[in-house]
Amino acid sequence: MTSNDEYVIQLLTERGYLTSEQVFSAAQSMKAENETTLDALLSSGAIDEDSVLGTIADQFGLKYCHLNAEAISEEAMRAVPADIAKKYGVVPVVANETSVTVALVDPMGYDAIDSLRYVLTGKDVDAVLSPIAEVKAAMDKIYADGADAAVSTRDEDGADDAAAGDDGAVIKLANMIITTAIKMKASDIHIEPMEKEFRIRYRIDGALRKMDSPPKRLQGAILSRFKIMSKMKISEKRIPQDGRIQITVGGRDLDLRVSSVPTNHGESIVMRILDKSNLSLGLPQLGFLSDDQTTFEKLIKLPDGVVLVTGPTGSGKTTTLYACLGQINTPDKKLITVEDPVEYQISGINQVQVNKDVGLDFSAALRSILRQAPNIVMIGEIRDAETADIAMEAALTGHLVFSTLHTNDAPSAVTRLLDIGVKPFLVASALRAAMAQRLVRAICEKCKESYTPTEREIKMLTGLASGTNATVPDTMYHGVGCDRCGKTGYKGRKGIFEIFKVDDTIQRLIFDHAPATLLRQRAREMGMRTLREDGMLKVASGMTSLAEVLRVTMGDAN
Repeated sequence: MTSNDEYVIQLLTERGYLTSEQVFSAAQSMKAENETTLDALLSSGAIDEDSVLGTIADQFGLKYCHLNAEAISEEAMRAVPADIAKKYGVVPVVANETSVTVALVDPMGYDAIDSLRYVLTGKDVDAVLSPIAEVKAAMDKIYADGADAAVSTRDEDGADDAAAGDDGAVIKLANMIITTAIKMKASDIHIEPMEKEFRIRYRIDGALRKMDSPPKRLQGAILSRFKIMSKMKISEKRIPQDGRIQITVGGRDLDLRVSSVPTNHGESIVMRILDKSNLSLGLPQLGFLSDDQTTFEKLIKLPDGVVLVTGPTGSGKTTTLYACLGQINTPDKKLITVEDPVEYQISGINQVQVNKDVGLDFSAALRSILRQAPNIVMIGEIRDAETADIAMEAALTGHLVFSTLHTNDAPSAVTRLLDIGVKPFLVASALRAAMAQRLVRAICEKCKESYTPTEREIKMLTGLASGTNATVPDTMYHGVGCDRCGKTGYKGRKGIFEIFKVDDTIQRLIFDHAPATLLRQRAREMGMRTLREDGMLKVASGMTSLAEVLRVTMGDAN
């Protein structure tokens, strides 16, 4: 019945319309070779068509309604010519000067809306789901004469839609690549043309996972489809391009940041999935232990100063900063951010997008927003001495400033600031704390099992714990692998942290240009846990595995 029966059956089961016993029985009783399990469920009366289509419509944010061919106006028929309607499997329902609503033939063909928006220029396109028989009957009735002329559209570069592979099969495949990634909670989609393969990989919990490859012959069409969706120039294949796709899946608003780069065998496209539901993460969900959470909550509620989050690319720094802003975003405070790019739009916060083409870089934007009298400022990243100086001076004039740096550990943030040219007295006076972080994969709760550490693991743990406050756990945990975690044993990620606070002694050391080793020694005396120590505590608690902590803290010196 649908283009993805297995997914529909899963939805119906999750919502209580079907039981696993009914699904199994239907699968065993299929009578014809071309009959699907869903067809068998429908024919047996286990579920009705209204329930199936209503569930699909709800899942994808569409309305479900019955269709009356007699009620379709001539204006609606004129809005969608016959060849377009038949190509995309739709029937117009209502139309006016600015918009048209269509009913879909394929209940999983909601992706046709995207294509119609390019084809029916000048009109906004909405869709409803209707019973397939009603849609086909309406199509046969209103387009019986087949007299409508063909419509051809071209993008801004003059490339035909057909050349872009903008047909039903390619559209469905491109949308399936995105929706499957979202369903699997991937953070990135990598579309990579190889010599003999068109490779698709998803980054899930920080690790790349190879998916089934589409046919190599569809490479050009699929790449062009993604470029159209992200409003890139499809005829330009010689230079890198950036774009953005905004979609709604299952009632969730998602943004995809798209990057295209020419390679030897075609254009490589990477899509970063920005899920606004991640904005609801609080500090506890980030993985803080209770004492570190208390410390960090006090830091982000200071009246002034600079608080830095450090770590390599992909260590979750932006997520932590957004969680901080969400915690302190109250009506009595004015918050302004300077970002490149603005990844998430947050209600109640003024967000400034860096635009180097017009001279609006971090330092220029920061100078301007300080005249807006904010209480709290978030700078996406401190990249140069000018931005750093302005941030430090802003902190000294009564602002609380959050930002990020690329350093391996927390005390090295001081060294980094001094190296880019910030004066020691500014760093000593303005910096309140720096927090280094990494992301480790969390053990899957569904297949999590305890075990006694091996002699080798005990030896490793003993060596790691030597000279630290960490202890060797008697019991450890691992995931054995299940369907929920894709047989990896891990599901989701949590942070491990190292919080470096600046006290009077550290201020004097900074003023004297002391090396990071002395700063680290003083911080350890104050009770700072290293990244590895924090990770070992989380190994003992069953949050993650020893292998994960060792993987992300290879450079951590105790």
